[in-house]
Parts: sequence; C-alpha cells; structure tokens
Amino acid sequence: MADYDFAIIGGGLNGVSLARDAAGRGLRVILLEQGDLGGAASSATPRLIHGDLSVLERRGFRRVRRALAERRIWLRIAPHLVRPMRFVIPAHSDERPPWLLRVGLLLYDSLTSRCGLPATATLDITHHSVGNALKRPFGTAFEYSDCVVDDSRLVVLTALDAAERGAVIRTGARCVRADRTDTWRLAVVDRGHRRTITARALANATGGWTSIVAETVLRQPQPAMAAMQMSQIIVPRLFDSDNVYVFQNSDGRLIFASPLARDFTLIGTVTHDFTGDPAIVAMRGADVSYLCEAASRYFRERVAPTDVVRAVSGVNLTLASARGRDGTTLFDARRRKAPLITMFGGDVTTSRLRAERAVTKLTPFYPMSPPWTEGAALPGGDFAWDRFDTEVDLARDRWRFLSEAQAQRLVAAYGSRLSAVLAEAKTRDDLGPAFGPELTGAEVRYLMTHEWARFPEDILWRRSKLGLTMSAGECDALAAFMANA
Repeated sequence: MADYDFAIIGGGLNGVSLARDAAGRGLRVILLEQGDLGGAASSATPRLIHGDLSVLERRGFRRVRRALAERRIWLRIAPHLVRPMRFVIPAHSDERPPWLLRVGLLLYDSLTSRCGLPATATLDITHHSVGNALKRPFGTAFEYSDCVVDDSRLVVLTALDAAERGAVIRTGARCVRADRTDTWRLAVVDRGHRRTITARALANATGGWTSIVAETVLRQPQPAMAAMQMSQIIVPRLFDSDNVYVFQNSDGRLIFASPLARDFTLIGTVTHDFTGDPAIVAMRGADVSYLCEAASRYFRERVAPTDVVRAVSGVNLTLASARGRDGTTLFDARRRKAPLITMFGGDVTTSRLRAERAVTKLTPFYPMSPPWTEGAALPGGDFAWDRFDTEVDLARDRWRFLSEAQAQRLVAAYGSRLSAVLAEAKTRDDLGPAFGPELTGAEVRYLMTHEWARFPEDILWRRSKLGLTMSAGECDALAAFMANA
C-alpha cells in the first residue's frame, strides 16, 4: 500500500490549492516544497481578484464570466484576504474613447451578480477626491468594482486549511528523483535527511521549474513551454484614497497602481519572455523605467526609478502554443502507470477552480468526496466580507492597546483567528519583544509554529510586508529571536 494517495511537488498557489482540495475530499496528501510556501511567482502577482478588462477587450466573455464568478466565491470564503475596492480608469484622449470604456464596463457589470458591490459610475474627477493625485488634463474617469488580495497569505492559509484537513505540508523538502510504476516512488531530501515515500498519484506544480523537474526528476516528456517573467515596482504612497488606479498606457497595456501596506503603492505589471534560472530573476532596468513613465503620465507626482523601494518579479510557465491567464493542467494516465498531473501558469483568481478540476480527474482511480471548496471558508474567513470593519472594531475592543492601523493589519492577516496570535494579552508588553512598531514576539512564534515560517524573509516578505518598513537592526533582532526560538 502506498504511503499517500496524492503527492504534490511545489508549494506555490497551484500546489497548495491542489493539496487543500484533495485533502478535503478524503485523500491522503503530502506536499513537498524545497523552499518556503509561495516563495516564488505566487508572491509576485499583481494582487488582483478580477475578471480582467483586457480579456474582455479580446472578447473572452466566458473567461471573464468565470473569473467574476470566482471573485464572488473568494469574497465569501476569504473576506480577510480579499478586499473589494473601487477601480478608477481616467479617460485619455489618445487612447480608448470614453464611450468605449463606458460600454465595456457596463458589459463587465452585466457578466456577473455583483454580490453587493457598487456598479460602474462616471466621475468628474476635477471635483472628486480620486482626482487629487492626478494631472489636471484628466477630467473624466470611470469607476468600477473589483478586488485586491494578499497573494502570499492566500498561499499560506490555503496550505494551513489543507493541513487541518489532514494533508502533510513539508517545507525545506526537495524531491530529487521520482520513479513511476503503478505507484510513484519519490526520493526526498527533507531538511538534510534523505527518505523515500510512495504515492498513488503525483502532481508537478513547481511553477517556473515545471519543465526542469519534468526533465530531471520525473524524466517524463512534456510539451514545449515558454517561461514568462512578470514584474511590479513598489514606491512610496502616491495617493490618499483607497482606490486602485487603472492607467491606459500608450502601447495599449493597462497598468495598475494600488495601495500596499498603508504607506506604499504597487505599480504593475510588465510581462516578457524569460530565459535562465527561475531562482535568479531580477527586474530589468528598462521595465522599471517603463512602469515609472506609465505612472508619471497620469500622477501629478512624478515617479522616478530612484523612488522604487522594491522591485518584485516572478517566473511562471505557459504552453508555448497557448498563452492564457487560466493556466494549463495536463493529465497523464497511461495504462498500468500511476497518474501524473502537471499544473502551471494561471492567475490567482481562477486558482481554486483549476485545482478543483484537476483533482476531479483523479476520481476514476479512487473514491473521493465531491467538490467542496466553493463553500468552505479559509482559516479566519468565517465572517461576511462587508463586516471587515466590524471585525476590526471587535479586535480593538478586546485588545485595547491596538491602534486602528495595527488592528486592520492583523485582521487582514488572521481574520477571526486573531485570538490565536494575541491570546489573552492585556498590554503590548504581554506579546513579547517588539521588532519595529508592528511585529511582536507572539506573532513571530505563531507564524513559526502554525504557518511554517523558518527564516526572517518568510515573515517579512510573505506572511507580511513588514520588511518594507523595518530597519536593518530590527531585522537582525528578528533573526536572532527566530534562531533562539
């Protein structure tokens, strides 16, 4: 008998989504991640849950409708991680005509039930607060509803839900060889120790490493794939409103500028072909300049490359013959051979659905429960999306030492499970040492114990974005604390 029903290589969003879905259907699941959960492209997304207006422009109506249906599901099952916002597109005389934008957004609204989100509106931004940050030539804008998401925490909480449903999650575990017969036999180096496990089915969900793993570890043929690099920049906050700005660039691309961690703005995305090692990916200077110039075309405050606090890049694969946001799932079930699922690419919005469809392909091989993830909240997400502010107020009532900003960050990260982090603390001192104004020893211990954090960067850049504001000395103190913990 095999050790597991389903083994998954790769702890990005695709991998953990497969683990969560399969574990909830009753399968014995193990996930192997050589680094940290969401340590690559899954933490370098545009952080959007949306139907994608560019797809609508290409007449991909079914794809947009499907994505907007998933948006509604995410609002229901992850209201702490997925936040509705108003997106603003300033009309530009040199780009798409205003009437075309208006018609497109009305069509966008019609493709889904808005689940309480406001409809598209036309704004005179010369007399509206959203125009304060913009140059004066822009007098009209269109406002519509979509969502932003904390992509890194979405990965971690999906893995946490999988673990609570019985999945084994192993970070720092690298699969170095896989032999295929009627079962899979995997050689794994797990934090320096080599061991062998067996599984009845295997998934290769290694993102930018998919073709490398297929060739060197699985030794299985794969179709031609193309590596794509996506990049964004982080700059100091450019506007006071809670809107996301959508800018039409001169080359027809749509560029997003969204609030990030209160004091910053995320601008992206630029995408191009990539060659090289996915572990060593850096944003090109030309791409930084491109995004700065695109933002400066609209914002009053000029954005220069010297303003960039951090550049964020990740690599994922697409089929060379068909590049799309829905990703690719390949299913190999040869006679007398254990099944193999290969999943790569795709965006955050449709990740849950991709995993559901992929796991369903295993149903002929062993019995399992029906699909379930559409209605099950992620850890901490058992409240209505429009009650987020109420959850913040409840947190401040219980832990009176929290400021408004601190409570918002903590509820956005942990939702209704915040008590597992702060427990019965009466003062900030009860939470242990402080690393900067936000991070405490209690939160660090929780992340190490429950969310697989092993190194400071796991906490500072994936479980949070506190690395943007912490000094070198505070980071060193965190590293020393974690080493002794």
